[in-house]
Amino acid sequence: MKNIIFFILIIACGISVNGQNEVNQPLRIIAIGAHPDDLDQQMGGTAALFSEMGHHVKFVSVTNGDAGHFNKGGGHLAKIRRAEAAEAAKRLGIDAYTVLDNHDGELLPTLTVRHQIIREIRNWNADIVITHRPVDYHPDHRYTGIIVQDAAYLVIVPNITPDTPPLKKNPVFLYLEDDFQKPYPFQPDIAVDITDVFDKKISAHDAHKSQMYEWLPWVNKQLANVPEQSDKKLEWLKENWTLPITPKVRQSLIKWYGKKKGEKILHAEAFEICEYGRQPSKKEILQLFPMLNLKE
Repeated sequence: MKNIIFFILIIACGISVNGQNEVNQPLRIIAIGAHPDDLDQQMGGTAALFSEMGHHVKFVSVTNGDAGHFNKGGGHLAKIRRAEAAEAAKRLGIDAYTVLDNHDGELLPTLTVRHQIIREIRNWNADIVITHRPVDYHPDHRYTGIIVQDAAYLVIVPNITPDTPPLKKNPVFLYLEDDFQKPYPFQPDIAVDITDVFDKKISAHDAHKSQMYEWLPWVNKQLANVPEQSDKKLEWLKENWTLPITPKVRQSLIKWYGKKKGEKILHAEAFEICEYGRQPSKKEILQLFPMLNLKE
């Protein structure tokens, strides 16, 4: 009877229990991308898993995406992309998707934008912060990574951005996966099985219609190949926008899920631990990513 009452209290208070039977408050994850569809592509599945487990996830796009199209632009396009981001958030089940009003393709690591990001991280009281690595083909991606790096220590400094209370603890900062090799390749320190929520991730992709069915196919010379029927569009997305599981990511999956399950996982997302911010132990990683607490 005591155990039943205990678990009722856990549910009522919004407290989660991880696979190591430790009771924790819900985690608070903030992911910061350059454009309103970047995060859906790189960590939509992981975000959906966190949300399903009762944790709080917020996506932030540092630019408003007002340049990402071949025949639309400016405020009109920014409005479209904000609406698409809001719909994607609903489909993933996350708490919020904020789109900041900085121009697409013109982002620089200024003090003004740094203050914006510090406020976002502080106001979310983040346990985990996820962003691009500062090596990328797109300057907005690079500078988003730099801006978040610049904020990594300062989020706990009271005299920096003093209009927003500083965090009492430094979050863990993580990088999204990419395939760039210089100055060093992405290291998948953490890999998450998203197979069970893969369709939810694809549905979030589908919400970004101006990007997934117009702009990105146009850039890739595939616009004529985009199907007209809705159901066929989803299949097309699966074929063209599924992250491959690299050998290194596969080894990371085996590390976190065990050899038997790790070798069979169909869809995954991976993250690298940034040297800035808190450096988590393996035990802390299991607490921060409770979906990893699975044993063979």
